[in-house]
Amino acid sequence: MKQAVIPRFGRPEVFTIQTRPDPTPGAGQVLIRVHAAGINFADILARRGLYPDAPKPPMVVGYEVAGTVEQVGPEVDTAWLNQRVVALTRFGGYATHVVVAAHQLFAIPPTLAFPQAVAIPVNYLTAYQLLVVMGALKAGESILIHNAGGGVGLAALDIALHLGATTIGTASTGKHAFLRERGLHHAIDYRTEDWVQRVKEITGGRGVDLVIDPLGGDSFKRSYQVLAPAGRLGMFGISTAAGSRLGSKLALAKNALKMPLFHPVGLMNRNRAVFGVNLGHMWGEGERVAQWTRTLLQGVQDGWVRPHVDRTFPLEKVAEAHRYIEARKNIGKVVLTMNGS
Repeated sequence: MKQAVIPRFGRPEVFTIQTRPDPTPGAGQVLIRVHAAGINFADILARRGLYPDAPKPPMVVGYEVAGTVEQVGPEVDTAWLNQRVVALTRFGGYATHVVVAAHQLFAIPPTLAFPQAVAIPVNYLTAYQLLVVMGALKAGESILIHNAGGGVGLAALDIALHLGATTIGTASTGKHAFLRERGLHHAIDYRTEDWVQRVKEITGGRGVDLVIDPLGGDSFKRSYQVLAPAGRLGMFGISTAAGSRLGSKLALAKNALKMPLFHPVGLMNRNRAVFGVNLGHMWGEGERVAQWTRTLLQGVQDGWVRPHVDRTFPLEKVAEAHRYIEARKNIGKVVLTMNGS
C-alpha cells in the first residue's frame, strides 16, 4: 500500500509518499481498499504540531475513508466483501489500504460516489452533535454558523435548514452566492464587516439561539456576546492558531490567552450555555455515533444531507491539498483520491 506520511512537523512540503506492506485484518476487522480519504482541519493542525491527540511523527493522519471491502477477518460477516463502504478511522486514513473494526463500517447510499460519501462522516457528525445533540436547535430558532463555507459549515447549514431554523453565516464575499444557493438566509463577510453588529442588526438586537464556532481565541468571546436569552455557544476548534505565523507552542499559547473564562454565575444570570465538541474523543461512544451516522445516511436518501466536494487531489498531491485548505479557498470538502478513483 501507499501512505502519505508526515515524518516531522512542518509545512505541507514535509509529506512523503511511502510504500508499506498491506495490513491484515484481525478478528472483527476488515481491510478496505481506499478510493477516497477526507481531509479535515485537524489533519493540518496535526501536521503543524498543534493537535495534541495526534501520534508523534512519523505519522499518517486521516479520520475517514470510503472504498470497498477487500478482506474480512475472523468473526466478520463475509457479506461485507466487495461492498462500497464509508468508515471512521482513528488516524491512518491517508493510505490506499486501511484496517478498521467492522462496527465502524456503513454502506454507501447508491446515489453517492466515493468522494461524496467520505464528505459525510467527520463534517456531518460534528455538525449533528453541535446542532442536534448538544445545541438542541429547533424550528423557528436562529443559528450563526462561523466559516459557513467550510465542510462543517455546509453540513451545519443542511441540518439547520432541515430543522427549520433561520441561518446566518460568516464567510468571505466570494462564497456568498454559493451559500445563498444552498439556502443560507443571511451572509456576512467577516473580513469587511463587523459580524457582531451585523448579527444584532439581523436579529433586531435579540441575538441568536445558537452559535457554532471553530475559530478559537477571542472569537469565542465575541460569539458569546451575540447569544439571545437561553442561547447556546458550541465550540469545536482553534483554526486561528493554524493561521498564525508564530511557532506552534507560541501560537497555541497566544490563542489560549485570548479565550474567555465562562463563570457559572455569569452563565446563570444571563441564561446562556457553553459547550465543546471533539468528535475524536467520542470513540468510547461507538453505538451512539453509529446511530447518528445512520440518521445522516438516511438524510442522504431523504434529500436533506447534500455533501459537497469542492476539489479532489490524488494522494501524491496531498501537500497541494493542504495548501489549498490553508489558503481558505475551499467551499465544502477537499478529498484525496487513489486507486484511479
